[in-house]
Amino acid sequence: MKLSLRDMAVAVLNTADGRAKTALSREHAAAWFGARKAGTPLALGTATPPDRPARPAQPELLEPRNVPKRRPGTPEGRIAILHAIAHIELNAVDLHWDMIARFPQTEMPLGFYDDWVKSADEESKHFNLICDCLEAQGSHYGALPAHAGMWRAAEDTAGDILGRLAVVPMVLEARGLDVTPGMIEIFRRAKDAQAIAALEVIYAEEVGHVAYGSKWFNFLCGRAGLDPQPVFLDLVRRYFHSPLRPPFNEEKRAQAGIPPDFYWPLTEPA
Repeated sequence: MKLSLRDMAVAVLNTADGRAKTALSREHAAAWFGARKAGTPLALGTATPPDRPARPAQPELLEPRNVPKRRPGTPEGRIAILHAIAHIELNAVDLHWDMIARFPQTEMPLGFYDDWVKSADEESKHFNLICDCLEAQGSHYGALPAHAGMWRAAEDTAGDILGRLAVVPMVLEARGLDVTPGMIEIFRRAKDAQAIAALEVIYAEEVGHVAYGSKWFNFLCGRAGLDPQPVFLDLVRRYFHSPLRPPFNEEKRAQAGIPPDFYWPLTEPA
């Protein structure tokens, strides 16, 4: 019996080990797109996602204020940066599969599921690229403590698909567009070709993930007859717990469909 797409999503969410989680994620993405290409799409199905995804015993998860500061000019600091990126990418895998499983009450076109399966597949690739970089430097994912707050946005928006789209791809992932060029430059100065190549892949593909968020946010607003910009500002102020911090990568944000009036007003407390 074939698994439904939501069964697949829950299986990924319930897999703890990072390499195993991302292998299963890529396997299920291939199955979904294989069935779509054959003209026999898999059932969306019904499945209950966990409140929190399974996680390996390591890394130790700390409150953000307790995560040690990174010194990018040192080899140890660059390893810490890579470790933080791996942690973000693994959380992104779960966030995208959770998007697929979490909101069955909201009827969406199959293209919605295509976009988030593709995003989950790419985030799985990103995690493994960064893990390869860590291992090439004698480290591994789990060797350092990590940010405990990564899943908070998912918990806060578990009952609100518009809120999820606003906060996860359109705020958190858009932030990646702002900071990744600087990280690439850190590894360029260190002449780390492997890390540069991995980060350039991530930078190119994250634009698409942010764009999917913008696309489906605007779709849902349009279907409900809502003006997207004030709705977005209201949702981010409700669910995101601090002002946004410039500088912003306005060019890449524009490519992803997020105009300046969606984020500059959020730089000041409400």
